[in-house]
Amino acid sequence: MQINLISDTVTKPSKGMLEAMMNAQVGDDVFKQDPTVNALEERIAKMFGKQRALFFPSGSMANQVAIKLHTNPSEQVICDKFAHIYNYEAGGVSFHSGVSCKLIDGDRGMFTAAQVKEAINPSDFYYSQTSLVAIENTTNKGGGACWSFDELKKIKEVCNDNNFGYHLDGARLWNAMVETNELPKDYGQLFDTISVCFSKGLGCPIGSVLVGDEVIMEHAIRVRKLFGGNMRQVGYLAAAADYALDHHLDRLVDDHIKAKRLGVALEDSSLIEKVEPIETNIVIFNVNQGVNENEFVQKLAAKNILLVSMGEGKLRMVTHLDVTNAMIDKVVDEIGKLNRPI
Repeated sequence: MQINLISDTVTKPSKGMLEAMMNAQVGDDVFKQDPTVNALEERIAKMFGKQRALFFPSGSMANQVAIKLHTNPSEQVICDKFAHIYNYEAGGVSFHSGVSCKLIDGDRGMFTAAQVKEAINPSDFYYSQTSLVAIENTTNKGGGACWSFDELKKIKEVCNDNNFGYHLDGARLWNAMVETNELPKDYGQLFDTISVCFSKGLGCPIGSVLVGDEVIMEHAIRVRKLFGGNMRQVGYLAAAADYALDHHLDRLVDDHIKAKRLGVALEDSSLIEKVEPIETNIVIFNVNQGVNENEFVQKLAAKNILLVSMGEGKLRMVTHLDVTNAMIDKVVDEIGKLNRPI
């Protein structure tokens, strides 16, 4: 029995999801004739209180299109140093939109409105002009941390005062909302654009959606085409997302409980120096000096437990719907057995 804790992207469609996909009514999405994806886009737009939504093959593409819609070449995006758009989207900010990132040294991927104010470039002609603030919730490199909604509102005020766009990379926003009991419309009222992913906690094979109001989203489909993101009978994938919303959303809390169980086991291990606070389904921890992180990973891999090293002694485990309580029992037991330097 393999226990894959590398990411929540490793899940495979459940039997019910596969049946929903195979029974989907489809058409050609390029001509907006796929009824299933059209219905999903309408559902997500309504859920967030926005006017438009557009389906994408990946969260990275949804984010990159949003940045393109908000900015002009030579401008600057304010984001955290841990932000996915900066670290894990292959330099797309500069390649696709010709803009740069002003990085904030935040706390576990989160920053304050005061830090945003400090990061705004002067208006002199020789500075890159700030035009967008990008948030990631939950924070991936920050260990699945959830933003304070009050702080997000304060940042919105800064954006309004300076006429900045406000984008939310909501790759794991479903996890944040389940944990904090916030609603999609709460976020829809704050952000100009929001990307949400279905291939992480909700267990779909592919798919993200970008939502926004009419004006900002007017050219989204054109930019998606420019990026090579047009699809045909995409309703098969949209049906998976629709199924996930009906069956996999509320159960995210189970993943959070499992992650916290792993955290307790790691904190009890003599090999672990630090476990980051665990709020959702991501567990980030550091091994002690003298403990080889690669050997730590290999020791667990020999027991069919897979996790990933992030470098510099930091490792990550992620729980998801394919990880059972019995699997967590096994991982906890094996961590307990690793009680000597590796």
